[in-house]
Amino acid sequence: MDKYKAIIFDMDGVLVDTEQFYYDRRQDFMNSQGISIDHLKPSFFIGGNMKGIWPKILGEDYGKWDIEKLQKDYVNHKKNYPLPYKELLFDNVDKVLSTLKKAGYKLALASSSTNHDIDLMLEENNLRKHFSIILSGEDFKETKPNPEIYITAINQLGVDSQDVLIIEDSEKGIEAGVNAGADVWAIEDTRFGMNQSKADMQVSGLSEVVSRLV
Repeated sequence: MDKYKAIIFDMDGVLVDTEQFYYDRRQDFMNSQGISIDHLKPSFFIGGNMKGIWPKILGEDYGKWDIEKLQKDYVNHKKNYPLPYKELLFDNVDKVLSTLKKAGYKLALASSSTNHDIDLMLEENNLRKHFSIILSGEDFKETKPNPEIYITAINQLGVDSQDVLIIEDSEKGIEAGVNAGADVWAIEDTRFGMNQSKADMQVSGLSEVVSRLV
């Protein structure tokens, strides 16, 4: 399939199987603070970051909390429990990226994760060499589902949006990709109940992406 000139990858749930680790780590922190998140579906948290969703988490109690301190404490909690990215890397990621790059596709990474986490994942798995553009949601005023991160990646790649394929998994990420004007393929979710209906296609994994493109 020679429709596309560039492919933009999300990170969590696409390159690394981090979502269950995130869920457990987040739950541990909330329990330590006496905060319940039982009113929110697990899929609500996937694809964005915590900074902008405290109002949804805290509801009517939002005004009772020092949100700046709460966010800082959560960041520190994350640092104390770093992700084991080598263990969480999906199978054949390096081979998939290498194959796509050799086939002539420009590759970019656009993740809602922090720069620190993106750098750690890339370094631990020696994947930085594959990407010409690497963007973090941390560097944008709003993260996914706002399409800005994908629009910026498309512009930096120097291609038109209709020539771009985005690989996502989350509802927020899919919406961001669609609103950026690109085609979006979703890595099929079988665990978290994510609504992936806005994606142009569902694929079983990265190996299927390669088989359809190369």
